[in-house]
Amino acid sequence: MLVNFENLSDTSRVWIYQSNRELSKDEITLISKKLENFIKTWKRHGEDLKASFKIKYGYFIVIAVDESYNPVSGCSIDASTFLIKQIENDFQVELLNKMNTAFKSGDNINIISLADFQKYVKLQKINTETIVFNNMVETKKSFETAWELKAGESWHNRFLN
Repeated sequence: MLVNFENLSDTSRVWIYQSNRELSKDEITLISKKLENFIKTWKRHGEDLKASFKIKYGYFIVIAVDESYNPVSGCSIDASTFLIKQIENDFQVELLNKMNTAFKSGDNINIISLADFQKYVKLQKINTETIVFNNMVETKKSFETAWELKAGESWHNRFLN
């Protein structure tokens, strides 16, 4: 059951898939349609899931499920991962590579490898004040309040010393 993202409870579970490149407006339109069609019929053992999605900044696909309505199961999570893999193939984009990290430089989003992140720190292109994205947040509330953070306040801090 597709609902408005803002109408999901703060405790709704989220998954964030980060693209290795910016998606075009046309790609976002097509991906949004795929996500809408999937979520409208997404089920857990035959029961509807109350879910939604957002595509943020042209780089991040965020899927959310209100588990107070119906909890997700391993099979339903597998189905969503299969959809993400289809999107990767259809649009020649990486969404499941956890070794890429993202940070802001002004209004620009930069996607780099974790190794390059460490190099950027040494070159002082990234510091404790640089805005990074914590794609490991687990709830809608934490997505809204702790997804975009200063590097010094996130797990990225371990690379800054």
